[in-house]
Amino acid sequence: MRCDYYDAGQCRSCELMGVAATDQLTAMQRDLEVALAGVVPADVWRPPAHGPEEGFRNKAKLAVGGVRGAPTLGILDGERRGVDLRDCGLYEPGLHEAVVALAALVADLDLTPYDVPERRGELKHVLVTHSPDGELMIRFVLRSRAQLGKLKAGLPELRRRLPHARVVTANLLPRHEALLEGAEEIWLTRDRQLPMRVADLTLHLRPRSFFQTNTVVATHLYAQAATWVGGLEVATAWDLYCGVGGFALTAATALPRATVTGVEVAAEAVRSAQQAATESGLDGRVGFVAADATSYAEAHDAPDLVIVNPPRRGLGAELTDRLERSPTTHLLYSSCDAGTLAADLRAMPSLRVVHARGFAMFPQTRHAEVLVLARRG
Repeated sequence: MRCDYYDAGQCRSCELMGVAATDQLTAMQRDLEVALAGVVPADVWRPPAHGPEEGFRNKAKLAVGGVRGAPTLGILDGERRGVDLRDCGLYEPGLHEAVVALAALVADLDLTPYDVPERRGELKHVLVTHSPDGELMIRFVLRSRAQLGKLKAGLPELRRRLPHARVVTANLLPRHEALLEGAEEIWLTRDRQLPMRVADLTLHLRPRSFFQTNTVVATHLYAQAATWVGGLEVATAWDLYCGVGGFALTAATALPRATVTGVEVAAEAVRSAQQAATESGLDGRVGFVAADATSYAEAHDAPDLVIVNPPRRGLGAELTDRLERSPTTHLLYSSCDAGTLAADLRAMPSLRVVHARGFAMFPQTRHAEVLVLARRG
């Protein structure tokens, strides 16, 4: 892949730009094996899963810079000034079209970009998610309500230019901090969720919902999980840190005689997950609870299978200790940080990894997703 922004020195986020895709996969696999040496046997690795090296991102998190009438949508440079990346080659085609249209719309609506060094202005970020069916969730992160009227008045024009915009919101971030979004969300559309189809499963994303950045590779990830857990003899399962329910629903489909409980601290994600379960006809066997994962695990009898997809920081000492002491027979662990995965696995020595696979979720970077299945004994 070639990138004009990279070649011009405007953006170096893609640290492996120019490295052949096959070489990136080889390096990713080598790095995973080194990071997980001692806890993942060399002979259990499957070849890494991957998708296209460009045009794969389903979301754009765009910092807004520039001036009224001439905004930049992209990143901020070392002096916190805007660098326009509207033609980034990582975006899915439909996402690229949306970003280009939104850059023009921000200018035409006369929205004022937020000037970080001067601490003035209104529009801080534009956050866009693109679904496999071409629909969009668009979020405008504002410093205050001062230009909310302009945004509401411009909604018909936005929908004219982007007719597949399903969810549009204004998010308020009044503090001058290095944050992506604030606590208050103002819906400008009737729809509050973006359907996100992954193979035969349709999940529902709300503004703060987590979903993998790469839909193609996420499909491989769920398919691999289904294959591994589908061969197990288990009657009960948990999906801790379940988000909008992807792994829980995958497990319920792969284990037609098992009951599955998804646990997620964000109540709105739990509502979305339950909706997906109902629509999939799985609500009789899979349910979701709004709770802290560690607290839930401490308060309930452990199931046969535990699925975890934690934040980058990993599970932590309390939860790994609980799982190590439990009678759980299998653990399926999806991780975006091989270092914390290794630490968590070392804290659970009675769970032995029997399958492992890397997923090139973030081409052009050294980041990777990794999935392991561990068995007790």
